[in-house]
Amino acid sequence: MARYTGPKSKIARKFGEAIFGDDKSFEKKNYPPGQHGQNRRRGKKSEYSVQLMEKQKAKYTYGILEKQFRNLFGSANRSKGVTGEVLLQLCESRLDNVVYRMGISTSRRGARQLVSHRHITVNGELVDIPSYSLKAGDVVGVREKSKSLQTIQDALAASNHVYEWITWNTEKKEGTFVSVPERMQIPENIKEQLIVELYSK
Repeated sequence: MARYTGPKSKIARKFGEAIFGDDKSFEKKNYPPGQHGQNRRRGKKSEYSVQLMEKQKAKYTYGILEKQFRNLFGSANRSKGVTGEVLLQLCESRLDNVVYRMGISTSRRGARQLVSHRHITVNGELVDIPSYSLKAGDVVGVREKSKSLQTIQDALAASNHVYEWITWNTEKKEGTFVSVPERMQIPENIKEQLIVELYSK
Protein backbone atom coordinates (compact mmCIF):
# COMPACT_ATOMS: atom_id res chain seq x y z
CA MET A 1 0.00 0.00 0.00
CA ALA A 2 1.39 3.37 -1.00
CA ARG A 3 1.11 6.46 1.17
CA TYR A 4 -2.21 8.27 0.75
CA THR A 5 -1.85 11.35 -1.46
CA GLY A 6 -5.51 11.97 -2.31
CA PRO A 7 -7.92 14.70 -1.13
CA LYS A 8 -7.38 15.45 2.54
CA SER A 9 -10.92 16.80 3.01
CA LYS A 10 -12.42 13.46 2.01
CA ILE A 11 -10.48 11.70 4.76
CA ALA A 12 -11.33 14.42 7.30
CA ARG A 13 -15.04 13.98 6.47
CA LYS A 14 -14.70 10.25 6.98
CA PHE A 15 -13.59 10.82 10.57
CA GLY A 16 -15.84 13.80 11.18
CA GLU A 17 -13.02 16.17 12.14
CA ALA A 18 -10.30 18.23 10.44
CA ILE A 19 -7.44 15.89 11.28
CA PHE A 20 -5.07 17.60 8.83
CA GLY A 21 -5.54 21.10 10.28
CA ASP A 22 -7.61 24.03 9.03
CA ASP A 23 -9.78 22.89 6.15
CA LYS A 24 -12.33 25.17 4.48
CA SER A 25 -13.75 22.33 2.38
CA PHE A 26 -14.39 20.28 5.51
CA GLU A 27 -16.13 23.22 7.17
CA LYS A 28 -18.56 23.39 4.23
CA LYS A 29 -19.14 19.64 4.08
CA ASN A 30 -18.63 18.21 7.54
CA TYR A 31 -20.59 15.04 6.79
CA PRO A 32 -19.36 11.66 5.47
CA PRO A 33 -18.23 11.54 1.82
CA GLY A 34 -20.25 9.77 -0.84
CA GLN A 35 -23.52 10.27 -2.65
CA HIS A 36 -25.62 9.65 0.45
CA GLY A 37 -23.26 11.22 2.98
CA GLN A 38 -25.81 13.58 4.50
CA ASN A 39 -28.66 11.09 4.57
CA ARG A 40 -26.79 7.94 5.53
CA ARG A 41 -28.22 6.26 8.60
CA ARG A 42 -25.55 4.44 10.44
CA GLY A 43 -26.27 1.66 12.90
CA LYS A 44 -24.29 1.21 16.04
CA LYS A 45 -20.67 0.44 15.17
CA SER A 46 -19.06 -2.70 16.51
CA GLU A 47 -16.27 -2.44 19.07
CA TYR A 48 -13.78 -3.60 16.44
CA SER A 49 -15.02 -0.98 13.97
CA VAL A 50 -14.57 1.82 16.50
CA GLN A 51 -11.06 0.64 17.39
CA LEU A 52 -10.06 0.25 13.73
CA MET A 53 -11.38 3.73 12.93
CA GLU A 54 -9.26 5.23 15.72
CA LYS A 55 -6.14 3.49 14.45
CA GLN A 56 -6.82 4.69 10.91
CA LYS A 57 -7.32 8.24 12.19
CA ALA A 58 -3.96 8.15 13.99
CA LYS A 59 -2.20 6.76 10.90
CA TYR A 60 -3.66 9.43 8.61
CA THR A 61 -2.98 12.19 11.13
CA TYR A 62 0.72 11.40 11.35
CA GLY A 63 1.09 10.10 7.78
CA ILE A 64 2.37 6.70 8.86
CA LEU A 65 1.84 3.43 6.98
CA GLU A 66 0.58 0.25 8.67
CA LYS A 67 3.92 -1.54 8.95
CA GLN A 68 5.63 1.52 10.47
CA PHE A 69 2.71 2.10 12.81
CA ARG A 70 2.71 -1.51 13.97
CA ASN A 71 6.46 -1.29 14.62
CA LEU A 72 5.91 1.86 16.68
CA PHE A 73 3.23 0.05 18.66
CA GLY A 74 5.65 -2.83 19.27
CA SER A 75 8.24 -0.39 20.62
CA ALA A 76 5.62 1.30 22.80
CA ASN A 77 4.38 -2.06 24.08
CA ARG A 78 7.90 -3.06 25.13
CA SER A 79 8.47 0.21 27.00
CA LYS A 80 7.92 0.72 30.72
CA GLY A 81 5.37 3.51 30.23
CA VAL A 82 1.67 3.45 29.37
CA THR A 83 1.57 1.84 25.92
CA GLY A 84 -0.97 4.21 24.33
CA GLU A 85 0.75 7.34 25.58
CA VAL A 86 4.19 6.10 24.53
CA LEU A 87 2.80 5.30 21.06
CA LEU A 88 1.69 8.91 20.59
CA GLN A 89 4.98 10.18 22.04
CA LEU A 90 6.88 8.12 19.46
CA CYS A 91 4.71 9.62 16.71
CA GLU A 92 5.37 13.11 18.04
CA SER A 93 9.13 12.46 18.20
CA ARG A 94 9.37 11.75 14.46
CA LEU A 95 11.42 14.34 12.58
CA ASP A 96 8.67 15.14 10.06
CA ASN A 97 6.20 15.80 12.88
CA VAL A 98 8.61 18.08 14.77
CA VAL A 99 9.39 20.03 11.57
CA TYR A 100 5.61 20.55 11.27
CA ARG A 101 5.23 21.49 14.94
CA MET A 102 8.05 24.03 14.65
CA GLY A 103 6.16 25.76 11.84
CA ILE A 104 8.75 25.07 9.15
CA SER A 105 5.92 23.53 7.13
CA THR A 106 2.17 24.06 7.24
CA SER A 107 1.45 20.31 7.05
CA ARG A 108 3.05 17.01 7.97
CA ARG A 109 2.96 16.00 4.33
CA GLY A 110 4.94 19.13 3.44
CA ALA A 111 7.32 18.54 6.35
CA ARG A 112 7.97 15.01 5.13
CA GLN A 113 8.85 16.39 1.71
CA LEU A 114 11.24 18.99 3.17
CA VAL A 115 13.06 16.28 5.10
CA SER A 116 13.21 13.91 2.10
CA HIS A 117 14.56 16.68 -0.12
CA ARG A 118 17.42 17.35 2.32
CA HIS A 119 16.37 20.78 3.56
CA ILE A 120 16.49 19.85 7.25
CA THR A 121 19.37 19.27 9.66
CA VAL A 122 19.56 17.60 13.06
CA ASN A 123 22.40 18.77 15.30
CA GLY A 124 24.03 20.36 12.24
CA GLU A 125 23.93 17.19 10.09
CA LEU A 126 21.63 16.67 7.10
CA VAL A 127 18.94 14.07 7.79
CA ASP A 128 16.62 12.94 4.99
CA ILE A 129 14.64 10.28 6.89
CA PRO A 130 11.17 11.60 7.89
CA SER A 131 10.72 8.82 10.47
CA TYR A 132 14.00 9.70 12.22
CA SER A 133 13.32 9.60 15.96
CA LEU A 134 14.48 12.67 17.86
CA LYS A 135 15.83 12.65 21.40
CA ALA A 136 15.51 15.37 24.02
CA GLY A 137 18.01 18.13 23.32
CA ASP A 138 18.27 17.54 19.57
CA VAL A 139 18.45 20.73 17.51
CA VAL A 140 16.42 20.78 14.30
CA GLY A 141 17.20 23.47 11.75
CA VAL A 142 16.79 24.56 8.15
CA ARG A 143 19.84 23.90 5.98
CA GLU A 144 21.71 27.13 5.20
CA LYS A 145 21.04 26.91 1.45
CA SER A 146 17.33 26.33 2.09
CA LYS A 147 16.64 29.26 4.44
CA SER A 148 15.57 31.47 1.55
CA LEU A 149 12.96 28.98 0.24
CA GLN A 150 9.66 30.82 -0.11
CA THR A 151 7.61 27.86 1.15
CA ILE A 152 9.59 27.77 4.38
CA GLN A 153 9.46 31.55 4.84
CA ASP A 154 5.69 31.59 4.24
CA ALA A 155 5.12 28.70 6.65
CA LEU A 156 7.15 30.35 9.42
CA ALA A 157 5.38 33.67 8.88
CA ALA A 158 1.99 31.97 9.26
CA SER A 159 2.98 29.84 12.25
CA ASN A 160 1.38 30.82 15.55
CA HIS A 161 1.46 27.59 17.55
CA VAL A 162 3.55 27.38 20.71
CA TYR A 163 4.44 24.07 22.31
CA GLU A 164 6.06 23.76 25.73
CA TRP A 165 8.32 20.93 24.59
CA ILE A 166 9.79 22.81 21.61
CA THR A 167 11.76 26.07 21.40
CA TRP A 168 12.30 28.04 18.20
CA ASN A 169 14.94 30.61 17.22
CA THR A 170 13.53 32.71 14.36
CA GLU A 171 16.86 34.36 13.57
CA LYS A 172 18.76 31.08 13.21
CA LYS A 173 15.76 29.19 11.81
CA GLU A 174 16.36 26.33 14.19
CA GLY A 175 14.62 24.89 17.20
CA THR A 176 15.26 22.47 20.03
CA PHE A 177 13.28 19.34 20.78
CA VAL A 178 13.43 20.07 24.50
CA SER A 179 11.65 16.97 25.72
CA VAL A 180 9.25 14.22 24.74
CA PRO A 181 5.77 15.70 25.25
CA GLU A 182 3.45 14.50 27.97
CA ARG A 183 0.07 13.18 26.78
CA MET A 184 -1.73 16.31 27.94
CA GLN A 185 0.65 18.41 25.79
CA ILE A 186 -0.27 16.53 22.60
CA PRO A 187 -3.25 18.31 21.00
CA GLU A 188 -4.38 15.49 18.72
CA ASN A 189 -7.86 14.12 19.41
CA ILE A 190 -6.89 10.46 19.43
CA LYS A 191 -8.22 7.83 21.84
CA GLU A 192 -5.02 5.83 22.04
CA GLN A 193 -6.45 3.20 24.39
CA LEU A 194 -8.72 1.99 21.57
CA ILE A 195 -5.64 1.41 19.41
CA VAL A 196 -3.98 -0.56 22.20
CA GLU A 197 -7.10 -2.71 22.57
CA LEU A 198 -7.16 -3.35 18.81
CA TYR A 199 -3.55 -4.50 18.60
CA SER A 200 -3.85 -6.51 21.81
CA LYS A 201 -6.47 -8.88 20.38
